[in-house]
Amino acid sequence: MKFSRFFFTEPFKGERGYFKTQRKYEIAKTLFYFAISISLFVAGWIATGSRLNLLTVVAVLGCLPAGKSTVNMIMFLRYSGCSKESQSEIADHVGSLQGLYDCIFTSYEKNYQVAHLVVKGDTICGFTEDPKFEEQAFYKHLESILKVDGFKNTSIKIFSELGKYIERLEQMNQLDTDESHTPGIIQTLKSVSL
Repeated sequence: MKFSRFFFTEPFKGERGYFKTQRKYEIAKTLFYFAISISLFVAGWIATGSRLNLLTVVAVLGCLPAGKSTVNMIMFLRYSGCSKESQSEIADHVGSLQGLYDCIFTSYEKNYQVAHLVVKGDTICGFTEDPKFEEQAFYKHLESILKVDGFKNTSIKIFSELGKYIERLEQMNQLDTDESHTPGIIQTLKSVSL
């Protein structure tokens, strides 16, 4: 059982509310790691009367996972996920489509925040609330990732206007297409998002 699932019985990656839950988890984990390091340092200092002891070394080494956890915490604090208004509007129109909420796709150049996306067959359609979203760079990034996993003929479109995205969801619900690639594409998207 995953540590976060034990303490925070909230959504998994791709579900509504994932960012809110993961943010709490990352903050708690980071504080816990630093508390362990600080308590080891203090215990060593109290026991020996000096900071030059073995527990200080262990406390310093304990800062490595604490630092890594801090980076994760900062990443989750930077992004807000899908707004509640957009979530309720999308939920009313998603129908039978399989989708993901709150995806952050990272590349060497830029991070791409997608509030919601759906997959049907080889078609990926998404919605972003980021006004600086770079569509073409995102398409290239995602297409290269999908090609590595064997999904070569995918169609990707990200909308920045909720009304147009809702219209596209309605159209996708009406599409009669082979959905054999849908689970694989969703799994790939989950594995490459934050």
